[in-house]
Amino acid sequence: MEALPFGFLSFVSLFQVLLIIHAAVAQTSNDELRQRHAEGYCVMYDICGARSDGKVLNCASGSPAVKPDELLSSKIQSLCPTITGNVCCTEAQFDTLRNQVQQAIPFLVGCPACLRNFLNLFCELSCSPNQSLFINVTSVSQVQNNLTVDGIDFYVTDDFGEGLYESCKDVKFGTMNTRALAFIGAGAENFEEWFAFIGRQAPNNLPGSPYAIQFLPTVPQSSGMIPMNVSTYSCRDVSLGCSCGDCPSSPVCSNTAISTSNNGAKCSVRIGSLKPKCIDLALAILYVVLVSVFFGWGLFHQTRKRSRSFRMKPFLDPADGGQSHSLNTQKAENLPMQRIEDSNQSSTVVRLSVVQEYMSNFYRKYGLWVARHPTLVLSLSVGMVLLLCFGLLRFKVETRPEKLWVGPGSKAAEEKRFFDSNLAPFYRIEQLILATIPDPLDGKSPSIVTEENIKLLFEIQEKVLVLL
Repeated sequence: MEALPFGFLSFVSLFQVLLIIHAAVAQTSNDELRQRHAEGYCVMYDICGARSDGKVLNCASGSPAVKPDELLSSKIQSLCPTITGNVCCTEAQFDTLRNQVQQAIPFLVGCPACLRNFLNLFCELSCSPNQSLFINVTSVSQVQNNLTVDGIDFYVTDDFGEGLYESCKDVKFGTMNTRALAFIGAGAENFEEWFAFIGRQAPNNLPGSPYAIQFLPTVPQSSGMIPMNVSTYSCRDVSLGCSCGDCPSSPVCSNTAISTSNNGAKCSVRIGSLKPKCIDLALAILYVVLVSVFFGWGLFHQTRKRSRSFRMKPFLDPADGGQSHSLNTQKAENLPMQRIEDSNQSSTVVRLSVVQEYMSNFYRKYGLWVARHPTLVLSLSVGMVLLLCFGLLRFKVETRPEKLWVGPGSKAAEEKRFFDSNLAPFYRIEQLILATIPDPLDGKSPSIVTEENIKLLFEIQEKVLVLL
């Protein structure tokens, strides 16, 4: 009777030892896999849990990079064109990445170069197939019996950080007319401060990273890791150029560059005490020539007209002491002959060409026919107008501006449809200014901070959310 309990206790003890050994081996294997830093391996793959505020947490898993399907690959390419082939993110992880970066896009959209660099940073962090080369998981947490990432070291070169900051430091958020970094970088003055703000682990129910990110420029020795150093775009880049307000250092916006180019191409001519520019002198000469030609032609035409009229005036007979003899004072017997000559001259003047004569005869006959058949002409005119108005049956007022500017089969329309279906609708930011009405008695405006106005703002916000 005593052997049975002893054997049972021995079996239980052996089972516990096996469980401990299995757990230790599994933990050791998992740690080795998680810390494997080689090309084509991940350190975070898939989502294994969420915080109490709903922010998802990545799995601390050192699995190899996975080849995505065509749809996921297209989605990743639309947001992260530098990521090709295998990836270290699932569709759920990519959707989380997309939703997070969309919060920053309205602040950086004014400068495509800055936005591209900013997106590349988080694309490499989330989906790069060589994630393990520049990311090291430093702490994990147990959530729902799964190991989730709680802190990482992200190795990024100073060149990338400097290029990212330089492309974004002057970008303005147009709605507030302030620096975009005041909203997405806590007013950082260099890339170290910006990285420190990005890597801060956000408290519950506040925006930010769900796990701590420590940005480091150099990797540990003999670790086999390489700092992330994706190429950055300058805001002065022509292909991804920014406006002058977002990139004052751009060559097209620099007054120094403009003045230097003007001095190099400057041309002037000295005329006495004057030194006009070549272009100004050429325009002045051209103006004088055109005015001279215009007035010369007018003077020539006027002189020719006067000489012609002078030949038609009565002439003076010097034999009669300067008395004028006009054709109109000739004898009566000469009048019939004068009329014949005048009629022959007038018939010669109004003689038309073949085309003009044909058109004159045609429209004369057409006018006579229209005048003799008014009822038929009006009926045909009304019938033709009514026939052309049948197109109004398919008339439709287009209220969507994008269809007025681009065709349905154009490249821009295809890209917008892809963006709306795979990412999210693109909304234009509008600014709404509220003010109180001045008092008609003293002309002063009452305070806008009242309970009624605050309730009104909440009502407006709810209506806007319904539209979205």
